[in-house]
Amino acid sequence: MGKTVVCATLLALVLIVLTIASVAGQAPAVQEPRPTGEQDWPVYGGAPENNHYSSRAQINRENVKQLTVAWSFDAGEEGGLQTSPIIVDGVLYGLTPTQKVFALDAATGKQLWKFDSGIHGSQPNRGLTYWSDAKDKRILVGASNFLYALDAASGKPIPGFGNQGRIDLRENLGREPATAQSIYLTSPGIIFKDLIIVGGRLPETLPAPPGDVRAYEVRTGKLRWSFHTIPHPGEFGYATWPPNAWNTSGAANNWTGMALDPARGIVYVPTGSAAFDFYGGDRAGDDLFANCLIALKAETGERIWHFQAVHHDIWDRDFPSPPVLLTVKHDGKAVDAVAQTSKQGFAYLFDRVNGAPLFPIEVHKYPASTVPGEHASPRQPLPARPAPFARQLLTADLLTNRTPEAHQWALQQFRKFRSEGQFLPFSIGADTVVFPGFDGGAEWGGPAVDPQTGIIYINSNEMAWTGALAPNTGKNSPRSIYLSQCGVCHGEKMTGSPPSIPSLVGVGDRLTWAQIVPIIKNGKGRMPGLPSLTEDQIFALVDYLTSGENKELKSAAPPAATKYRFTGYHKFLDPEGYPAVTPPWGTLSAIDLNTGEYVWKITFGEYPELAAKGQADTGTENYGGPIVTAGGLVFIGATNFDKKFRAYDKSTGKLLWQTTLPFSGNATPATYEVNGRQLVVIAAGGGKDPKSHSGGVYVAFALPLESSQPSPTPQPQH
Repeated sequence: MGKTVVCATLLALVLIVLTIASVAGQAPAVQEPRPTGEQDWPVYGGAPENNHYSSRAQINRENVKQLTVAWSFDAGEEGGLQTSPIIVDGVLYGLTPTQKVFALDAATGKQLWKFDSGIHGSQPNRGLTYWSDAKDKRILVGASNFLYALDAASGKPIPGFGNQGRIDLRENLGREPATAQSIYLTSPGIIFKDLIIVGGRLPETLPAPPGDVRAYEVRTGKLRWSFHTIPHPGEFGYATWPPNAWNTSGAANNWTGMALDPARGIVYVPTGSAAFDFYGGDRAGDDLFANCLIALKAETGERIWHFQAVHHDIWDRDFPSPPVLLTVKHDGKAVDAVAQTSKQGFAYLFDRVNGAPLFPIEVHKYPASTVPGEHASPRQPLPARPAPFARQLLTADLLTNRTPEAHQWALQQFRKFRSEGQFLPFSIGADTVVFPGFDGGAEWGGPAVDPQTGIIYINSNEMAWTGALAPNTGKNSPRSIYLSQCGVCHGEKMTGSPPSIPSLVGVGDRLTWAQIVPIIKNGKGRMPGLPSLTEDQIFALVDYLTSGENKELKSAAPPAATKYRFTGYHKFLDPEGYPAVTPPWGTLSAIDLNTGEYVWKITFGEYPELAAKGQADTGTENYGGPIVTAGGLVFIGATNFDKKFRAYDKSTGKLLWQTTLPFSGNATPATYEVNGRQLVVIAAGGGKDPKSHSGGVYVAFALPLESSQPSPTPQPQH
């Protein structure tokens, strides 16, 4: 009798708490845990919270050394892969380098179906989205500027979705003609109920469309809502831009993916910089909602809160990674939080309900720009904790000592640079150091979080880059078109910054006109397409690239241009192609987000040829994120040059297992269980090492069959 009264009283208290939370517009702080028997990897990032975490523990610290190849699937294409596959009900869904979609038996790697849209995709495509109800199962996936809905069982387009199974993401952006816009779904959308919420990759030069965040009905493809990242008149943030900038400015887009709190119905959206990246004289002001983490009501797109990490960005300091949701202990209480990593090497942590920072954010003063017409923000916010996971200031004592000759060369170059740390505005005619470089710090692979401990695992680059500004002539000549649209990456002399940005010197000897034209129109790799150029401008540009001729064009107006242009991304490499700074050139860090303290930090990656000479502990550039498991492991590929796939002890950072892939695994792995056997799979495509070929192979690893036992239920860790 007494127990019944006590239980009834507790139930009443729980109902009161739930009612109060509902009235306040938020869910209880402690959410119902996911079932421990979860077997799939059904969402990009593992779960809507994007934590890259698996409760599978069949593969663990004790037996990980026994891992062997369970199956491999070769797409038979070149071009590289950044795709993290999803696994649902024993089926693995993935993409080839040219954006063909396939389904495999997740136990054997046997192909079940393949869908070819007819589009030869050449942009990165990092994942897919799955949705189902009682009767319907769909794969939603990008191919170039289209979003397709495919039947999950057959791979066939669903006719009732959009226009015969697809919608054109260039439409409904408020810029006409739609065909002149450039947008690619390089990271998958996220599902909330019957909606798919998407961003997109946009040009970083003008003209560029706005980076609207949009929600489409999963069944019909109908647009449900749009959030304007460049606010329209009357919308919050409109005053942070010049009047009518929403008609002419572009980007401020979500290209890297999102995270979702399903219980609260909140989607968390990180955004990048506004176009043009490096000169903002035409967009004076803070430029909301560029460079923001935005919390939106997933049902309606209404803004709940936002944080802007870079005011008036003129350094291309996008938020480069999807955010991660977790629960931390803060001031003695459990707080549901959202963590966001940055290119600069910082991790931000907020209360996910109201946006309050959980570690202090300090506002620092920075110098004004010396470029006419530019108005750099005098203040920028940086978190006081955790300490940055990448070095912040390049000084002479950090220059390479790999050889005496390399050091002397680096010192001579460094004396020509301006190096004063973060948020130093670019100047005209003198190169400014960006460290960590334009690719981070953190990158698009994103971190992993162990929800049992609140520890975040972040892989990072430590490369220095340089850049400068120069006057833009605005003339309608092939060279002017090249400088305004192509020179921002490939540089004034077409030398690029290999391997990430290829040289265009002698491109006419390597490619035909017929090969160059579609690259300019549609883009390739990290290069966006330039559909706003007329046919005359495209052919004049190709002629300039292949012959060097620079004749004035009469038939079309020059493309939109700012007063100043960027002289090109220049990676600070020594004459032999190695980073001109001291190691580490890549790191992997574990940070306790309950305290902001580091648990461990290690050098990550190597150059095989340097390792053979005894220089093994250098680290390398790396792209693709980690995953963490209840088996005590962190799995990660990512490193550009050594083709390794590694497993570390998540508590200590000790390397427990590694293997060599057919190509570098520049993608985030996934893990799942099928038929009682846990597998770990990674897409290996390479493409970032100029000395190696690229491809498209998925490799799955598992314990030998005789060693595979049902996964134990993981126990809470403290």
